[in-house]
Amino acid sequence: MRIGELSRRTGVNAHQLRYYEAQGLLEADRGANGYREYEESAVLRVKQIRHLLGAGLSSDDIAYLLPCAVGEAPELLGCPELLAAMRSRLRRLDDQMATLAWSRDALTDYIDAAERMGGESYPPFDDAELEPMPV
Repeated sequence: MRIGELSRRTGVNAHQLRYYEAQGLLEADRGANGYREYEESAVLRVKQIRHLLGAGLSSDDIAYLLPCAVGEAPELLGCPELLAAMRSRLRRLDDQMATLAWSRDALTDYIDAAERMGGESYPPFDDAELEPMPV
């Protein structure tokens, strides 16, 4: 099938399909006319890619995981290397979440402190041309 049909059947635009191909996630043959030709299995592969992207995995992670993917959802075979890669990604996500939580707490503390200080504008504006930033 050509890229337009694959796009219609998966709901993924042709630009994204070409990107998946460039990342080594999807394979296409070239017809005599130079058009991309995809096998029927490409429909399942694109659905697997979309699910894995939805889990927050990078295209590099997905390239590593796809050989172990079975089914649309997909299910992943639990080989030790695969589990190590997924656990590493989970640790990175946990670290990012902890950093965001810390930043959120710090910002909340700054807001609370500013609200306790009262309604005076800061810095004081003596120059008529300077105005506080809009809220």
